[in-house]
Amino acid sequence: MPNLIAVDLGGTQIRAGIVTENGRILEHARTPTPVVGQSGAVVTDALLGLIERLLRSPAGTEAAIAAVGISSAGPLDLTRGMMVHSPNIAFPEVALVEPVRERFGVPTFLVNDARAGLLGERWVGAARGCGNVVYVTMSTGIGGGAVVGGRLLLGRNGNAGEIGHLFVDNHYNQRCGCGHLGHWEAYGSGRFMPRFFAAWQESEGIGDAGFVADTPAAIFAAARAGEPVALAFMEALGRVNARGISNVIVAYNPEVIVFDGPIARYNGDLVIEHLMPFVDRYLALPRLVVSTFEGRAPLLGAAAYAWESL
Repeated sequence: MPNLIAVDLGGTQIRAGIVTENGRILEHARTPTPVVGQSGAVVTDALLGLIERLLRSPAGTEAAIAAVGISSAGPLDLTRGMMVHSPNIAFPEVALVEPVRERFGVPTFLVNDARAGLLGERWVGAARGCGNVVYVTMSTGIGGGAVVGGRLLLGRNGNAGEIGHLFVDNHYNQRCGCGHLGHWEAYGSGRFMPRFFAAWQESEGIGDAGFVADTPAAIFAAARAGEPVALAFMEALGRVNARGISNVIVAYNPEVIVFDGPIARYNGDLVIEHLMPFVDRYLALPRLVVSTFEGRAPLLGAAAYAWESL
């Protein structure tokens, strides 16, 4: 049986894998996402090189490749098959579908990375068989995807579910990478959480925090160690995350919310613990779970999307 190649393009790295029709990843490779160059062509070239590396692997030579599925950080322009003006990518446009299709001569399909993660979880993961699901990825940015009544919500240009840009705060007025104030991504994402910590620390009149809060990992480690300042910040972060999750619940009425991305993967227990007291109970609280795919859900979802499109 033929296999296909799935690609996951994020702000930090590009992953790719050869995936079977039942969701097995036979080969896997990754490379850093380029941040220096004259145009987005450097990202496209890195992606093409990664696919070529897989095609030279044993699994790539043993079976025909039926298609390529690409999961990409958004926003996307599905008409042109491109990533456009992503706040977490160094270039305004990155061509994806046409370069891959022309280079390898197979059908190529593009879907937002958070929507892809959702499809992966519904295919073979924590949301398997669920008809109403929201996927929340907490990584460089914050993204999401929703299935409502068994149907994936895509929106006009494939960008429905950009939940990282939900408005959650007008007290600290943190500026998001997209340029606007108060968006969830400006507080709970890996890129901006340390800056939010600094703003909160100043607002609370706290001098020495007792630890260096320059990464989310350092903040969560201090909280696990019982550092009083870190634990106090966990409450502030929990309130903001709860506003985002409360908005998600009333917008989509899910039965399960799957958290993914490095922040959730390594510290999902703390994220959920500290947001739970502040989540609105207007609608029934869904099941909150952390993905067990170790970051591979968008890759699997890109494959699922390609198989369904074929």
